[in-house]
Amino acid sequence: MRKTYKLYIGGAFPRSESGRSYVVNNAKGKFLANASQASRKDARDAVVAARKAFGGWHGRTAYNRGQVLYRIAEVMEGRHQQFSAEVAASEGISISKARAVVDASIDRWVWYAGWADKLAQVLGASNPVAGPYFNFTIPEPTGVVGIVAPEPALAGLVSRLAPAIVGGNTALVVASERHPLAAITLAEVLATSDVPGGVVNVLTGRQEELCPVLAAHMDVNAIDLAGVEGDRTELERLAAENVKRVVSNGEGQSPWHAGAFLELKTVWHPIGV
Repeated sequence: MRKTYKLYIGGAFPRSESGRSYVVNNAKGKFLANASQASRKDARDAVVAARKAFGGWHGRTAYNRGQVLYRIAEVMEGRHQQFSAEVAASEGISISKARAVVDASIDRWVWYAGWADKLAQVLGASNPVAGPYFNFTIPEPTGVVGIVAPEPALAGLVSRLAPAIVGGNTALVVASERHPLAAITLAEVLATSDVPGGVVNVLTGRQEELCPVLAAHMDVNAIDLAGVEGDRTELERLAAENVKRVVSNGEGQSPWHAGAFLELKTVWHPIGV
């Protein structure tokens, strides 16, 4: 029986409201599965779910968010064989290379989990001022982040999603259009990894249909265009309508990737006598 994978919105796995799906083939052009083709309404529903989850996720301690990211890595490890098989089939690489990709993706979750309670020290500061005041710079999450996942499908997604949520943001992801299976399996991991529903939402479908919705949406605070294929000019123009932060960081891992999704808040406080 040909399997049709669903979307991941608000902690649940709904079908696309349009009822559409599309065929996902392996690297040799043979059938792998059907994936739901998300509509513009699905994208808007994902934004609503991400906004609803933002307060609770942001309100958690940095230490607790780090522990949740560690749990994601742990559950991914338990499904290592499945991830490896999907990456190998989708991208046409050997199973040994696919295992290395999965290992690197798990390690990246662990790496960002370790940064969860250290970002404030690295990105924040105690600032010298001329007067009887304390002046502190404190990083705070931007809000709802839209992510267009780059290739390679699994490593690229983890490289963009982990730094977005470790600082307290919530996210909605447009998965790789050609290779969405790894993102769907990751959504199943997230659903069983203590990640609150709505913190991460995963959409599969056509970039040309979903990206303009996220770029123009007034309740999306930042958008990561690392995975956009082709010209980004129109998406950047749409994002400018509500002064949305536009990020285009690529591969690699850095606390500054997390910093790209954080706002720096400065607080003044009088020095007591």
